[in-house]
Amino acid sequence: MRNGGRIAAAIDVLNDVLTRHQPVKSAARDWGKRARYAGSKDRAWVSGLVLDALRKRNSIAHAMGDDTPRGLILGALAHAWGWNIKEIDSAMDEDHAPSKLTLQERERLVMAPDPVAPPHVQGDYPEWMAPMMARVFGEEAPVEAQAMAVRADVDLRVNTLKVDAEKAAQPLRSAKAEASPLLLNAFNIPARDPSEREASLESIPAYSKGWVEVQDAGSQIASAAANAQPGEQVMDYCAGGGGKTLAMAAQMQGKGQIFAYDIDGRRLSALIPRLKRSGAHNVQLVHPSEPTQLEDLSDQMDLVFVDAPCTGTGTWRRRPDAKWRLKERQLEKRMGEQDEILAAASAYVKPGGRLLYATCSFLIEEDEDRVAKFLAAHPEFSEEDAAESAVASGLLTEEGAALVRKYRGPTGSVRLTPRRAGTDGFFFAVMRRA
Repeated sequence: MRNGGRIAAAIDVLNDVLTRHQPVKSAARDWGKRARYAGSKDRAWVSGLVLDALRKRNSIAHAMGDDTPRGLILGALAHAWGWNIKEIDSAMDEDHAPSKLTLQERERLVMAPDPVAPPHVQGDYPEWMAPMMARVFGEEAPVEAQAMAVRADVDLRVNTLKVDAEKAAQPLRSAKAEASPLLLNAFNIPARDPSEREASLESIPAYSKGWVEVQDAGSQIASAAANAQPGEQVMDYCAGGGGKTLAMAAQMQGKGQIFAYDIDGRRLSALIPRLKRSGAHNVQLVHPSEPTQLEDLSDQMDLVFVDAPCTGTGTWRRRPDAKWRLKERQLEKRMGEQDEILAAASAYVKPGGRLLYATCSFLIEEDEDRVAKFLAAHPEFSEEDAAESAVASGLLTEEGAALVRKYRGPTGSVRLTPRRAGTDGFFFAVMRRA
């Protein structure tokens, strides 16, 4: 496909996302079924442009004076991809391209960004979230949010049950992986140009052998804060696909026991092939259809890890469409769920044991507020220094240790963001039972 046809396709896909409320992946897949002539590079180009239009939706709409799919896609070419007016003009002259640029579009495409636009426009986040963004980031809210409106890197965790970082490095060179600046047993793959196709990690032998797992560095640091020790009894209460379960299994060197539980048994099923690939033999899956398994574990765990369901604001770089679907009532619902989950999970912590609460959200409402409410209702728990817990794991580099200490809050919890750490937005707090 030529660029003109690709632009037209991107407008169609974005229209489905905005009017039919489809996730980008679904809308792009549906378009791909209709456009059998489109190759993998074409699909990557179209999806990349749609995602960047969504990442910067507010600022592009403001710059273009137009929030239609056409206005957003044309604006993304100029304001996200850096195309000049001649390149856009040339593409619009091609076969199957949308209609040529209007005079207003031409004027808007060459205008400089508005330096006095409202914070939610500069930062590309929903206007109703402005008070919450200001609460957590203050005057830096637009700058923090701008770092959430770019394409994310890919992070890999080395599975030390099978291999060390030095041995894993060689086969990862084909994916242009570099040693993580924050973690000793991790690699980072810089974000590709948005118009290019992502490399398939599953085709790398090191992945199929179970040498590495895809896991954001922020998630890896939160897992490090668990500081799971060999021989301990550990529960991953919201295990989901099991990324943190596997990270803790490696910390424990296969000794002790990890119980992976999730209220949604279907999510646990994704962990089964990952477990086989990882070689972790000390993990037991606890299915929600068998509640007696949980009852037997009350007051028995050295560590309970709660990666609570949340709004996912910390993952906006990867899922920009979710940013615009988020509503205030959803946040309120999540906060209620988080309170219930924390209270339920705490029942499995033994006296002297630890409870780690984490979210992939940067909102105080889902983070510090939930911890404070839990501690007020459970005086047998007290908050500890989560940064020092992460450092004590021995998994952080000197730069990583300095980073978590720098962004440690007054009560000991840690918040990481794309701007601060180059990670997804992540919060974690460690509490100990008396």
